[in-house]
Amino acid sequence: MERLDKIIASQGKYSRSEVKKLVKGGRITVGGTVVKSADMKFDEGSDIAIDGVSINYRKHIYIMLNKPQGVISATEDRTQKTVLDLVPEELYRGGLFPAGRLDGDTTGFVLITDDGEFAHRILSPKNHIMKTYHATLRDELTDDDIIRFKEGLTLGDGTKCLEAYVRVLEKGETNIAEIKICEGKYHQVKRMFASIGNKVLALRRVKMGGLELDSNLPEGECREITAEEIELLLTKE
Repeated sequence: MERLDKIIASQGKYSRSEVKKLVKGGRITVGGTVVKSADMKFDEGSDIAIDGVSINYRKHIYIMLNKPQGVISATEDRTQKTVLDLVPEELYRGGLFPAGRLDGDTTGFVLITDDGEFAHRILSPKNHIMKTYHATLRDELTDDDIIRFKEGLTLGDGTKCLEAYVRVLEKGETNIAEIKICEGKYHQVKRMFASIGNKVLALRRVKMGGLELDSNLPEGECREITAEEIELLLTKE
């Protein structure tokens, strides 16, 4: 059981003071009955409606963003556009944050949520939830390079990385490799390739866990992740 104003405010569209005004105006019902006080307590799954429209309560929200270049993975910034600036009003609520960061020039799948515990499960290396990237490289990869990734690379500053899985997608005029890592060190993918004398020219995250970036989702746009897709995010590969 929770206060009505807190339940509604948690969904992001109204503040608690605004909920109180709606109640005074007789615009909120629970189970079809007009509510008289905003501090009345109800079950979070109650049929709460504003002007006859159900609020569709969700304790937490999980959003897939197809991040474009030039947008930073932060909650706010005075000079640059952030991933939260791309969340549409109907999905926005307080407490949202990007679960893991992509560099400003890296594109692709960013998970945005207000569920800190879930984000920790996704990001903690000990849970071995893989993040998959497509990297456009300056040079072709060799079989020896791939073995070195699997054995665990040591970065230029001495930082030791866990094993990573790499396979060649395209080689020749354009060199593209797929890389899977379960960590999220600063500029990790770029630094890993730099440690073997290669250079990342472009980088895109295409998958988290078992959930692929929606191919129908344009760059710069978001959509809510379904319950079935949330389970895929937790898949270990």
